[in-house]
Amino acid sequence: MRMRQLFSQTLREVPAEAEIPSHMLSLKAGLVRSLAAGIYSYLPLGRRALNKIENIIREEIDAIGGQEITMPVVHPADIWKETQRWYKVGDEMARFKDRADRDMVLAMTHEEVIADLVRQEIQSYRQLPCLLYQIQTKFRDEPRSRGGLIRVREFTMKDSYSLDADWEGLDQQYQAHYQAYFNIFNRCHLPVIAVESDVGMMGGQMAHEYMYLNPIGEDTLVLCDACGYSANRQVALVKKAKPVPEALLPIEKVATPGTATIDDLAAFLDVSTQQTAKAVFLMATLVHEGREEEKFVFAVVRGDMDLNETKLANAIGATALRPAHEEDIRAVGAEPGYASPIGLELTNALVVVDDLIPDCPNLVAGANEAGYHFRNTNYGRDYETEPHLVKDIVAAQDGDLCPECSQPVRTSRGVEVGNIFKLGTEYTEALGGHYLDSDGNQKPVIMGCYGIGSGRLLACALEEHHDENGICFPISIAPYQVHLVAMLHRAPEVAETAERIYREAWDAGIEMLLDDREATPGVKFNDADLLGLPIRLTIGPRSLKQGAVEFKLRTEAEARSIPLDDVIPTLQTEIERLLKESKDKAVPMPFPET
Repeated sequence: MRMRQLFSQTLREVPAEAEIPSHMLSLKAGLVRSLAAGIYSYLPLGRRALNKIENIIREEIDAIGGQEITMPVVHPADIWKETQRWYKVGDEMARFKDRADRDMVLAMTHEEVIADLVRQEIQSYRQLPCLLYQIQTKFRDEPRSRGGLIRVREFTMKDSYSLDADWEGLDQQYQAHYQAYFNIFNRCHLPVIAVESDVGMMGGQMAHEYMYLNPIGEDTLVLCDACGYSANRQVALVKKAKPVPEALLPIEKVATPGTATIDDLAAFLDVSTQQTAKAVFLMATLVHEGREEEKFVFAVVRGDMDLNETKLANAIGATALRPAHEEDIRAVGAEPGYASPIGLELTNALVVVDDLIPDCPNLVAGANEAGYHFRNTNYGRDYETEPHLVKDIVAAQDGDLCPECSQPVRTSRGVEVGNIFKLGTEYTEALGGHYLDSDGNQKPVIMGCYGIGSGRLLACALEEHHDENGICFPISIAPYQVHLVAMLHRAPEVAETAERIYREAWDAGIEMLLDDREATPGVKFNDADLLGLPIRLTIGPRSLKQGAVEFKLRTEAEARSIPLDDVIPTLQTEIERLLKESKDKAVPMPFPET
């Protein structure tokens, strides 16, 4: 490709909407352009980088037995209703009606379609195991698109689906994906860790997320440096230190004016926050017999801890949670800032208590009256939950004890770049995806699903590989391998030599971008650094007189001269070395024991 013909242009100024390096660089280098919030066009350089990433994905999924298919991006709502997810997924699902007034869906994932294909195509255990995958456009109506390609509404995803006759087969395919994903990210030069995660709207028995550790991430991870325990904070467990047992004291109402927060209350009564109970009020969306209903939730955690909304939602089977408004709180008889379940008739509400609360005697809790609290409240004596909802619902924090080795954990931010799920039979049972076993018995096919967002992977690679001058593309995902900068001003002989090198390079299988523009050296070098191709060649009148070109790696400060006759062999050797380094990054990773 010649830069005279390249469709995209580099930008000198950072667009106002770009806040993180990958977003700034993808716009400045002309990789993408925004059409609307969270919706992007990939321009030629961005598309080529995405092709490289997707080809690596194909190679690794093909290597574990994947068969590529393409599924529709528009689905009839009927299959989503069969699995009940039509009722469970919120506004992020784009719904519309066709001209026959039928409910339709823009695909945000494809479990229903796979299960429908299973019921059409799979009849016998002899057809299993099987692994299908696609690289396809999806749409999720994100309420807050941000970070350029990090969080978008329309995106490209590789999603694969394993089909097995037994749970052992699912285990094998899950572990094969676990390794294949590390291979993919390592070959793309993106350092990741795998953490336990919430199954969320996907359902199933187990899930792992692949996280790129970076402060821009929206996920909080809980990590133990001592034993390697890692989990998304949404599901992370910690070892809770139980307080020393003590006799239950009589409940006592005390005046506590101006103490609507836990810190104010603890300071006023001269107690630690560990001696208080915190009330958190939420409205939960629950699905009952295909209908959504909202229910008030009264969550109780110890005052020094924070509620984990994902754990709470899983405990009660909620599809969504929102903060309760003041009128919601007063409707159940509670007083905002001074509330507890004590003395309330909560027949139309759910009370959920963290599992540490029953072991914490004589806590200070709200008296449901402004300016008053109760001393010495005790779960089981002064209030209970009905049904018996005592669950782990608190969020892990820095310094909490690891559930595996009891050493302190730390938290870190991360970007989710991939996920894998053991789905089981939820979807195939709902849609009738059965097979006949060797004894002629009908059984549901066992599924797993595995996703990687290729655009988000590209964005994270830019976050990881850049400097103050621009992108530093790894060879494996670079749009082109070599950037040939030709200093053409009043030098026709340079143009001729550059054109010859350009043709010979492509004939030798070397991907080269030729800067043949009539621009100043400063502009050309700045653009070369901004685009960040792995190798830069520079040819001008001075080097041509010496029968040489200047050779420089993007990641190195120094350049060196190489004879014109050695240009192609030198490029071939260097590219082969860099590509081998990329492939060698795919090393075995131990699968975590459960």
